[in-house]
This record gives sequence, structure tokens and C-alpha cells, in this order.
Amino acid sequence: MSLLNSAQVHVQGTSANGLYSQAIVVGNMVFLSGVTGVDPATGNLVGGTVADRTTPVFKNISRILEAAGSSLHKVVRVNIFLTSMSDYAAMNEAYMQVLSQDVKPVRTCVAVKELPRLTDIEIEVTAIL
Repeated sequence: MSLLNSAQVHVQGTSANGLYSQAIVVGNMVFLSGVTGVDPATGNLVGGTVADRTTPVFKNISRILEAAGSSLHKVVRVNIFLTSMSDYAAMNEAYMQVLSQDVKPVRTCVAVKELPRLTDIEIEVTAIL
């Protein structure tokens, strides 16, 4: 597939190492790379628990989506990566405070051995414009 008719999106302070697009718009869709709970002011991971980091992850996702011309209300797919499924319930509580619309996006949540920067949660989304 050619990416000639696509646009890259980058938002400062939301973590991306330059080896990949933070987000890319293709047609009426926006695809985000995995986003972590980085504090935009410091560039450091937010401290605390997975629940404490889930909200900042979604704040960063929201900033990227808005830069692309979309929003959290237009998310159609969510992929969540946790380093421990014992954090699943706590993550879900924070998740439902952010994505509580009537028509919920499709979602996958998996446990992985390790995530970049030794965080314990990473979320990627796909949204419509």
C-alpha cells in the first residue's frame, strides 16, 4: 500500500522515538502507535499504578487525535497492552471514565512480558475523522 495520500501527525510531549509515525491519517481514518503515560511537561512516565497511568495515556491519545482532526468519541478500536493481567480491573475502572459512550469501540487487551521504558501499560487506537 502506498502512503502517498497519507499525513503523519506528531504531538510534542506524548512520546515517540522517531523510528515510526506517532499517528498517520489515511483516508477518513487515523491510526495511532502505542501511547504510554508520559507527562508532556517532563517527558517522564507518570508515577503510581496502572490506574494512575491509564488516564494520562488517554489524555495523550486525545491530544494526538485532536491534532489529527478526530477525538476520543470517534475511536473505533482499542488495543491495550499490560505487563500483568492482575492490573486489568484497575485499568478498566479508569478506562470506563474515559470511554463510556453508548457505542463502545471494539477492544483487545493482552498481557505482554515487557513494554518500552519499563512502563506497565500501552494503548493504541484507531479512530475515524
